[in-house]
Amino acid sequence: MAFRHNCNKENCDHQSANDQSEEWNLFCKIDLENVQCLNEETDGSCKKIFRSWEDRLIREHCVKSDVDQELLFNIPFAGTVKIKSIVLIGENNESHPFNMKLFKNKPFMTFDDVRTECDQEIELVKDPEGIVAYPLKMVKFSSVSHLSIYIPRNYANDDDVQTTVYYIGLKGEFLAGLRQQVVITSYEAKPNPADHKTNITESFFQNVS
Repeated sequence: MAFRHNCNKENCDHQSANDQSEEWNLFCKIDLENVQCLNEETDGSCKKIFRSWEDRLIREHCVKSDVDQELLFNIPFAGTVKIKSIVLIGENNESHPFNMKLFKNKPFMTFDDVRTECDQEIELVKDPEGIVAYPLKMVKFSSVSHLSIYIPRNYANDDDVQTTVYYIGLKGEFLAGLRQQVVITSYEAKPNPADHKTNITESFFQNVS
């Protein structure tokens, strides 16, 4: 169960995440092979920051920005998920992301695409231990097959300071796999005579009269 997290920011709307690993299990529904991060210093490092809740404090793997402070994660899922909350772990210094913008169901986003309106923007607190959970808008994130996370800047707001991310956790529910979605879509697309039946006799008498 989550509870309110007190901090010194005005209009604080984030929560504290407690140790309930079964609630933070969406990492296993991510299509890790196709996860990408634009402007990461080391290619493929983004695949290692999505892991189990128990391993969230491991500092062995991280993503660092390359030519400037921006990062853009493109995260496909192996089906449809409902995302309730997000946790982001960084350093307890100026390299920690300052904010993030979330976009749903827009695969292969580039930095040109992030200028469009996002589905939710979150101002982050420095969180080196993953104790802060940010609730997402349920109306927006109740049916997600792809999530993009754009980090515009770090706390230094300086392109010479590399933005660093150690862990991203997602809390939610897995709704349907890709194969199941195809079957459902195919069934719904197939005409059902029962849905379109007409009373021929009634129609005949109406026309005669």
